Amino acid sequence: MDSADTTPSDPFDTSSFEAGRNRLASLAYRLLGSAADAEDAVQDAFLHWQAADRQRIVVPEAWLTKVVTNLCLDRLRSAQARRERAAGDWLPEPLLQGDPMLGPADTFEQRESVSLAVLTLMERLSPVERAVYVLREAFSYSHAEIAEILDITESASQQHLHRARGRVTTPGRRRSGVGDGVGVGVGVGVGVGEVDRAAARRIVEEFLAAATSGRTDQLVALLTDDATAVSDGAGGLATRLLRYDTPERIAALARAGFKSTPAKHRLVGGRPAMHFALVNGSPALLAVLPDRDGDRVVGSVTFDLADGRIATVRGIAAPARLARLTEAWRQREEDTPLMAEW
Repeated sequence: MDSADTTPSDPFDTSSFEAGRNRLASLAYRLLGSAADAEDAVQDAFLHWQAADRQRIVVPEAWLTKVVTNLCLDRLRSAQARRERAAGDWLPEPLLQGDPMLGPADTFEQRESVSLAVLTLMERLSPVERAVYVLREAFSYSHAEIAEILDITESASQQHLHRARGRVTTPGRRRSGVGDGVGVGVGVGVGVGEVDRAAARRIVEEFLAAATSGRTDQLVALLTDDATAVSDGAGGLATRLLRYDTPERIAALARAGFKSTPAKHRLVGGRPAMHFALVNGSPALLAVLPDRDGDRVVGSVTFDLADGRIATVRGIAAPARLARLTEAWRQREEDTPLMAEW
């Protein structure tokens, strides 16, 4: 009997698409700041790929990059997106260290472009400025390539990048003082080493100890003089983001927020453990509850560090914003929590 290969052919060439899926998802996440929206954009791109005449696609990576970028631009320009992001009342979706959607992370610019600080600052940009900034800074596309992707001129691409760089800045461009893998005032870089991780963990431990004990003076001492904080109000209980702009107000917020009470336990569904983690390259404190499907992250507090102190605090508890982080957390290696039961 003839032993000819009977493996069915792939009419949609899914292997070519899947080979670049993580890169496309990373691009979409940087453009949208939402893992869920990024996944939707990549899936939409796959539908375009299925419908395309692939015999006429010379370089699949370039073609798919253009499709995903423009799908993301359509989302950023939509009325729904404008409402959700109105007046800066929006926070990026946090991702756990090691999530492939955070890559590439080989250079400082790539790591910085996926920090929560820069993703938040990119809300200042127009959709095209955001696309140019991400394509150039995170993916090292030339202006000629960017012009082709966005259907603009090279000079327009250069002008958009110049404006974007001017708007995506952090006050004083401070270093965190935690180690060499540091972003520009945005915390620990994606590729931090063990020394950086240990130093960042100590700061988070000190914050948790001071907050849970109510030691406001110690909290203030951990914060920079111009520290800021933003919170979604314990998972959407507030109609708008809550913002605080002095060390004293932030310390009072932390003291009240971390006070353990039966009402808060009922709200989150139990008494979570508190864990240290790296989220979007920055140190974070995660509140984690056991669940029948595995541990569930019910709160994420991330910290931007400057000169060994906390410059920015971001609190997210909305379940929809923590879904992917929870999935990644369930795959992590076991660790010892900072606090076994809050």
